[in-house]
Amino acid sequence: MTQTREDFAIPASEETIQRVAQRIRERNIEVVVVDDGDQARKVVLERLPEGAEVHSAKSKTLQDAGIFDAIHDASRYDALRPRIFKMERQTQAREIRKLIAGPDFMLGSVNAVTEDGILVAASASSSQLGPYASTAGKVIMVVGSQKIVPDLETALKRIHQYVLPWEDAQVRKVMNIGSFVGKTLLIEREWVNGRMTVILVRKPIGI
Repeated sequence: MTQTREDFAIPASEETIQRVAQRIRERNIEVVVVDDGDQARKVVLERLPEGAEVHSAKSKTLQDAGIFDAIHDASRYDALRPRIFKMERQTQAREIRKLIAGPDFMLGSVNAVTEDGILVAASASSSQLGPYASTAGKVIMVVGSQKIVPDLETALKRIHQYVLPWEDAQVRKVMNIGSFVGKTLLIEREWVNGRMTVILVRKPIGI
């Protein structure tokens, strides 16, 4: 069945959500199913110890759930993003790369999830993909059920035909340049027990 742009915004059925959650668990990734962004935010914050070193991708999903603002509360967490933006890129590039690469907790999302449980994330800068794959201590992904697709072919269509045009428009508004897919990460299985968690949200959230 051919997917349309409208299909990529429709939440999955409860049956599909539960089936996909189980497929992800079989890949050594913990899954928590919640109803909406508020519940997702609660689950994420419960998993972050006070004072934890936390970094995040610039994610519409995290913004929609209120997670992006919550983790940058300087009184509770050691958020790396504000610290990095205060650093001088010309003279502190090495330190910036090290901070981005190895946070204790990395938060983010993916662009698609296949029905057999593969997580698919694409990025222009690709700065979040290394921490997702291996270098962050723990990874927590918040994923709306509208991102569930039948297979990898459809996942790539979702990225190029649905996510990228939206992202390109946002970048042009702010930076007056276009966006592109630089690299794409497939997460097929997690090596380290307990390292990665997916918060699967029934209601659509993010893009």
